[in-house]
Amino acid sequence: MNLNGKTALVTGASGGIGSAIAQKLSAANCTVALAGRNLERLEEVQQSLLNDSIIVEMDVSQSNNVAAGFEKTLKEFGKIDILVNAAGVMPLTYLKNRHLDEWLETIEVNVKGTLRCVHEVLPSMKDQKAGHIVNIASVDGQEILQGGAVYGASKAAVIELSRAMRMELSPEFNIRVTSIEPGTVDTDLREDITDEELLEDKDYGGDEAKMSTEDIADAVYYALSQPNSVNVNELMLKPTGKS
Repeated sequence: MNLNGKTALVTGASGGIGSAIAQKLSAANCTVALAGRNLERLEEVQQSLLNDSIIVEMDVSQSNNVAAGFEKTLKEFGKIDILVNAAGVMPLTYLKNRHLDEWLETIEVNVKGTLRCVHEVLPSMKDQKAGHIVNIASVDGQEILQGGAVYGASKAAVIELSRAMRMELSPEFNIRVTSIEPGTVDTDLREDITDEELLEDKDYGGDEAKMSTEDIADAVYYALSQPNSVNVNELMLKPTGKS
């Protein structure tokens, strides 16, 4: 499908994956709403875009803030054809070390934040009988690792939510839903980790195989650019060299 003239809202657009997706969609002649908390970083991303865009200050952990962001986008552009839920946090911890605040933040952003955005975009997509929602999940939602219990659970929830969304929204409203499930990506997400024991145990440096944020943006573009008759349900990506 040609994305020319489509309007996309990308959450987490100030982060590595979100900004790469926004740039990819803009290069494909989409109008893009850059949603995120870091306004300075959003302005930097906006300067790199090739087509019309707006900045939407949005904290996906705050329902009223999310609602206001979608209202602003619809007022400016009149429609939202594509929603990319890329906002996320990854404070990996061992359960035994009891990082409750971080666990709750993970669910608040990764799960509830996705739900808030889906809640706000559905009325317009239902009205236009078309749309595509892309949820950035993780391979950790399919393959649990020690230290990733809560993060993995949050991404498993996003994957399961995506499956249910396809069942409910595709037949009646022609809304496509894709779950993107990356493995290790070269971003700053690991800076969220404060569990010192976990950091000592894990080897996050050296020659670890990683994908680029552009690799994930390419996957999102692939899913979005398929013909209207095709829904790419799930895409799992891993760096070459990792099983």
